[in-house]
Amino acid sequence: MKTLNNILITGGTGFIGGHLIEHLVDRGYRITVLSRSSPITHAKHTQVCFVSSLDGLPETNWYGVINLAGEPLDKSRWTANQKALIIESRLSITSRVNDWIRKLPVPPKVYISGSAIGWYGHWDNECLDEESAHREGFSHQLCNAWETQANQLADVDCRICTTRLGIVLGANGGSLPAMLLPAKLGLGGPIGHGDQWWSWIHVNDTVRCFEMLLDNDLAEGVFNLTAPTPVTQSEFAKTLGHQLKRPSFMPLPGFMAKLMLGEFAEEVLLNGQRVFPKKLMSSGFTFDYANLSSALQDLLCQSQKLRSRLAL
Repeated sequence: MKTLNNILITGGTGFIGGHLIEHLVDRGYRITVLSRSSPITHAKHTQVCFVSSLDGLPETNWYGVINLAGEPLDKSRWTANQKALIIESRLSITSRVNDWIRKLPVPPKVYISGSAIGWYGHWDNECLDEESAHREGFSHQLCNAWETQANQLADVDCRICTTRLGIVLGANGGSLPAMLLPAKLGLGGPIGHGDQWWSWIHVNDTVRCFEMLLDNDLAEGVFNLTAPTPVTQSEFAKTLGHQLKRPSFMPLPGFMAKLMLGEFAEEVLLNGQRVFPKKLMSSGFTFDYANLSSALQDLLCQSQKLRSRLAL
């Protein structure tokens, strides 16, 4: 059992946060979640507590902080007001967490802040790692503002790690469940031209990455949280169709995606980045699901089990 094991998590009620809580509890951590609600799945867990404010939290014995909170990107169309809300939701909670950390008599050993590979902007076939440059666009604007806010704590004596997440695949959240129905109907073909790169990661590897960043005293700076085998969107659709034993040649034209989803489609679905986890690999991290076929096989099996439980 860890002697200093208290972790504060913001955004812990979301898809990634939920998996992360379960994983860290299994590893002996005690979790405090900053949230407006207490999900039933965690409410009775003795190693997890929920608070609605940072006020009144203990001032000592914090091992780490993981800041993932922010307005979902796909909640509604990206109007000017919605984009401002998406940015402000991340900056405001990060600012409050920063202020809270500064007031602690002893800062946490590690501060992990969320971000995404959207920081790099739109690219074609170029291979990107943590040292690569960026291109302008809303995705970069959002991620860069979030990372800059977190790094305001650079003068505090704690490690700061920034996690640039790729497309996180899970059986009960993320983008995969929405893809399954059309794919099962044989309509899961490529979106747009299909040549855009999708840098993905299995949710189990995602939470293991967070654990490594917590435990590795040498881990600091930006880390790409993506599998080492990015694929084009066409290859993704083909692999998913193969796992489901369904055809995957029916494309969704780019203009249709834009009509349905607006700028979100342009920024997230119709463009991409070919990103590699150079720093994770050099830190000795090994992926349980390094290729897309094995990841989808596992997640589709999990999805079937979830449906079976719901049918009981």
